[in-house]
Amino acid sequence: MDRRQQKTRNAIFQAFGALLAEKNYSKMTVQNIIDKANIGRTTFYAHFQTKDDLLKEMCVDLFSHVFSETLNIEKTHDFSMKTGNPRAIITHILYHMLDSNKNIMGILTSESGELFLTFFRQYLNKLLAARILEGSDMSDKGIPEDFLINHISSSFVGMVQWWIKNSLKQSPELLSDYFLSVIAPAV
Repeated sequence: MDRRQQKTRNAIFQAFGALLAEKNYSKMTVQNIIDKANIGRTTFYAHFQTKDDLLKEMCVDLFSHVFSETLNIEKTHDFSMKTGNPRAIITHILYHMLDSNKNIMGILTSESGELFLTFFRQYLNKLLAARILEGSDMSDKGIPEDFLINHISSSFVGMVQWWIKNSLKQSPELLSDYFLSVIAPAV
């Protein structure tokens, strides 16, 4: 994708995120997104077929970064030197949820939140299997790995929902500590 296309795509993501903070997903139209992004209809459809595709791509774009193998220095946090550290990985995810540039909170508090959470759980499951549960063996306790992964990812999603409900009062670092303390017996 060239820079012009990336710039247009980012404008669409920004417009979509801003609109999610203003109105319900179900009442939002492609025309609303086009107007907010200041682009043409053809341009929108060159990137996305529907607003559902836009939501899915926004999730894929965000999650491929958040769950990537390498962490980069960013404006609100730097975990670039902590690759593989479960606390750093979880804190990094939470910082992105707090970061307003993708308006994740707008998505999570709208009716599109369930769709977002479905994609989020899929990525969490992969992350848990690949990096956080690596080397732990619960088979001696009769707990299947897929059950454990589902349990921990559901717990993480529940924690994020609790955090939002409580106005994001806790820092990502403190929330990571809470979460790791709760799942420690399982891993």
